[in-house]
Amino acid sequence: MDIREKLKDSILFFDGAMGTMLQERGLKRGEVPETYNIIYPQIVKEIHQKYIEAGTDIITTNTFGANELKLKDTSYSVEEIIDAAVKNAKEVAGNKYVALDMGPIGQMMEPMGTLKFERAYDIFKRQVIAGTKAGCDLILIETISDLYEMKAAVLAAKENSNLPIFATMTFEEDGRTFTGTDPISMVVFLEGIGVDVLGMNCSLGPNESKHIVTKILDYASIPVMIQPNAGLPKIVDGNTVYDVTPEEFGTTIEELQSLGVRVFGGCCGTNDNFIREVVNRLKDKDSAKIENKEFTAVTSATKNVIIDEVVIIGERINPTGKKKFKEALRNKDIDYILKEAILQKEKGAHVLDVNVGLPEIDEISLLRDVTKEVQSIVDLPLQIDSTDPVAIEAAIRGYNGKAIINSVNGKESVMKDIFPIVKKYGACVVGLTLDEDGIPSKAEDRVKIAEKIIKRAKEYGIDKKHILIDCLVLTASAQQEEVLETIKAVKMVKEKFNVRTTLGVSNVSFGLPNRRLLNKTFLSMALASGLDAPIINPKDDDILETVYAYKVLANEDRDAKVYIDKFKHVKNVKQDVKTSDLTLQEIIIKGLKAEAKDKTIELLKEKSALKIVNEDLIPALDIVGNRFEEGSVFLPQLIISAETVKVAFEVIKEKIKKEEEQISKGKLILATVQGDIHDIGKNIVKVILENYGFEVIDLGKDVDPMKIVEVAKDENIKLIGLSALMTTTVKSMEETIRLLRENEVGCKVFVGGAVLNEEYAQMIKADFYAKDAKVAVEIANKVLN
Repeated sequence: MDIREKLKDSILFFDGAMGTMLQERGLKRGEVPETYNIIYPQIVKEIHQKYIEAGTDIITTNTFGANELKLKDTSYSVEEIIDAAVKNAKEVAGNKYVALDMGPIGQMMEPMGTLKFERAYDIFKRQVIAGTKAGCDLILIETISDLYEMKAAVLAAKENSNLPIFATMTFEEDGRTFTGTDPISMVVFLEGIGVDVLGMNCSLGPNESKHIVTKILDYASIPVMIQPNAGLPKIVDGNTVYDVTPEEFGTTIEELQSLGVRVFGGCCGTNDNFIREVVNRLKDKDSAKIENKEFTAVTSATKNVIIDEVVIIGERINPTGKKKFKEALRNKDIDYILKEAILQKEKGAHVLDVNVGLPEIDEISLLRDVTKEVQSIVDLPLQIDSTDPVAIEAAIRGYNGKAIINSVNGKESVMKDIFPIVKKYGACVVGLTLDEDGIPSKAEDRVKIAEKIIKRAKEYGIDKKHILIDCLVLTASAQQEEVLETIKAVKMVKEKFNVRTTLGVSNVSFGLPNRRLLNKTFLSMALASGLDAPIINPKDDDILETVYAYKVLANEDRDAKVYIDKFKHVKNVKQDVKTSDLTLQEIIIKGLKAEAKDKTIELLKEKSALKIVNEDLIPALDIVGNRFEEGSVFLPQLIISAETVKVAFEVIKEKIKKEEEQISKGKLILATVQGDIHDIGKNIVKVILENYGFEVIDLGKDVDPMKIVEVAKDENIKLIGLSALMTTTVKSMEETIRLLRENEVGCKVFVGGAVLNEEYAQMIKADFYAKDAKVAVEIANKVLN
């Protein structure tokens, strides 16, 4: 029977120590125990036989240190030692299972030491391949104190065999391993990465292990094992001795079994008498039922974060909209990035988002390197943020612990790329509620996408407790009516699926003044609706205070020790507008849509439609545009003025139809490039251009480059505007321009978007860079008129 089947409803017994048994049979100080597999096979087999007679279910090969570093001074290869060890065990095993034993390599891993992760992986890989080829039934990775080394060993086992994996770490009396890993972090990591059994061994006796095992059982949803020493070691007459008797050992083990431990064995100082005592006490007992622990958690090597109350994810390691950060990435100025990490931790972040996406850098290597560097100085868990699956896997492979992957979404192709990585490395993942059709405007449709993500994840073996759903924040300046849909969606997702939720909060205030006020107001609304992990700037005191205040009101911060009320009141200024005295220009500047229609009708009695466009509408937009450039008005005011012009323009168009007057100032294409579904900026530019009298062919978002080429040719277009919000889609923008040139479309191209600047525009060979809608109008005037 496969041992995985037996684990479902049985108590299993490992053997005891091998090293101390060999010492009793003549192993001298300085000898390599694993060479006994070849030199003295009968001694090794005799030890195995004693454990079998004691009642063990699993015997462990004499290969604890059989790696290429520890064997380098012997005349035997790793393969020779392991092959002989497995043969020795098999010859006496009968119907017992044989476990390939793999202990620590014996060198410190980076950043504490010099042993690199991939080098450690290769060392373990060689052992795994040899043991699998020799015919062992399972792999035991034991006595590990470094979570990073454990990861190298587990990945080597998973990627080079299909054998069950039992993994145990060794803890000190303070409840942490030598390198600082605590029991919960170990459980979060090992269960995530997919071992079959986890637990602890060595260092402590059964009594000293109880408080650690109890903590492990509180959080583990898979079988737990323990292989303690025969007490704490003491030096007597120059020899190491252990002071716990088999009876005392068995009594404590029986107690641990009643708490829920399923797999037992012994480590240093134990022998067949200890195992016999344990087997006799437990062989007729029923195994404890294992309950699934419903909690969402991430961890670094030494710090875990359980998302059962509001968790702050720091957003500052991200180049979007940060000139200095971009320069730091281009110059590989890691210190600048590390300072951001430290500051965010000091301000109260629990998890740090890491995004280094810039089109002109090697994201794969930089994301991997930055992740390692941040982990070397900050102990917070990280969120790996990229749209490139290759970059994500490179970073998550080298990550020490269990991270969050940001992100997957409802697109089939993206789920197919991302979910295998999430499963393989045991990560949590952010699920964005968008799909091939973009971001739904209604909450109900976003909930449907969330459901699809959760169901598809389950098909990959990913439980919903490892998923954080992001219902996506839209900016109030351009999609105001959809802001509350996000809040509604968060509440529905929580109620329907009981999963954790996250949101990039500050997106809501883009383009608006006093962003802090909007951000913290929106954050309050979202937290009250069930937001668990806001992605925010922890350096913003206002937003942090909102979190602290919420924690008090939600009874999360019971003593209210961290709560400081810094609420500020903003004085509202009431405007007294006497519209009857206003000109059409003034009406447009103030954005009084209701007045625009009547005033335009009134003006049409005095002058022609084209004259109104040239003397009233366009000058008014110029004034608002100039004020926008100066920073005295903001994006919503610009849009409101444009919408007011639209009202006036509709009246004028009706008049024109009757007069058959042609006032089009020229035709152009606008498109958000392939791979990008953020079209807020493009839509703003469209409104402004149309109200300046240009005819806009809007190709929408996520547009195939060839479609742009074809439409441009068919319509004889002389000007094309391309937009992109994400750094990763600037490459798509470059590809579109390249295709336009190759296909000899005789047009000019201007580009814009949050991640663009003059330098990028030149780099991707665009003709113009439009930093805003006003500049887009100037470009259109220059090219088309």
